[in-house]
Amino acid sequence: MLSMRKPVGLGLTLSLCAGFFCAVAAPTAPKLEVLQHWKLGGAGGWDYLALDAKGRLFVSRATRVDVVSVESGKIIGNIPETQGVHGIAFADSLNRGFTSNGRANTVNAFDLDTLKIIQEAKVSGRNPDAILYEPAGKHVFTFNGASKDATVLDANSLAVVATIPMPDKPEFAVEDGRGQIFVNIESDPGQMVVIDSQKLTVKSTWPLPGCNSPSGLAIDATHRRLFSVCDGKVMAVTDATSGKQVALVPIGEHPDAAAYDKKRGIVYSSNGEGTLSVVHQDSANHYSLAETVPTQRGARTMALDAVSGRIYLVTADFGPAPAATAEQPRPRPALIADSFVVLVVGER
Repeated sequence: MLSMRKPVGLGLTLSLCAGFFCAVAAPTAPKLEVLQHWKLGGAGGWDYLALDAKGRLFVSRATRVDVVSVESGKIIGNIPETQGVHGIAFADSLNRGFTSNGRANTVNAFDLDTLKIIQEAKVSGRNPDAILYEPAGKHVFTFNGASKDATVLDANSLAVVATIPMPDKPEFAVEDGRGQIFVNIESDPGQMVVIDSQKLTVKSTWPLPGCNSPSGLAIDATHRRLFSVCDGKVMAVTDATSGKQVALVPIGEHPDAAAYDKKRGIVYSSNGEGTLSVVHQDSANHYSLAETVPTQRGARTMALDAVSGRIYLVTADFGPAPAATAEQPRPRPALIADSFVVLVVGER
């Protein structure tokens, strides 16, 4: 269904309208490119990125979180002892940050000024992955992949106050500032769970037609639109009020993160094939692929600076994959030591 792709350089784009591709005017979107490479090196894989209000990029690195200045591109601090860290969330009003530690099944709270760990607490599930701070209730939510549930913790004490079952493995989550949290469910076909953040219960479960294994999720809170990136080179756009699908938009292969730039009306998808999909919001119900920016293989997690419009991605160099075995029929290629890098994408 999504075989029609926009050739680079043409002035016509394709978007999905009421189930059919239809021509729209060429979108206005910034022309982007990789402006800088910050080679950080160091051992360890990576997962989520998060940008705080002080202009620091927090990068999860398996056993620690590296903190990088976006001014210098240098590591200026780290948060150690975060075994299997996946995500980072911030509670500015509490001057705290939080990490989800997948292998330890814990959450760490740390001081935003000193980066020192204040407290560590066990979650009620296994392999906490995505993490979110909900300010109205002052709760931290972890979305636990292995146990297929969400843990809710008090942000001050880190006491577990609820465990919310999920229909399958939860992925990225966002909150709308109106008492709802939306969670991608990495099933085939995909689903989205809506959590009532006051009652701490599941309010709705919505299907995501045409979207398998949704991972990255972003929200346009003004127009009430949710953006899920999915297998099969597609982004699903969902009405955050009704749960109805608004559009399916072509993107790159192996996406993992999504971001919405309200100022510029752009939705981004970072793709493991080594591209950044730039999707223009023509209107609340119409979207078009404006540009595909070459990045680097494996650069599939990102953070957006909403002020400057710059996008930060991370990856490394890869060697050849080992031979397939019965135990590992699809072995991953080995990382080349000390090649970890931050890519800075911006307007040229």
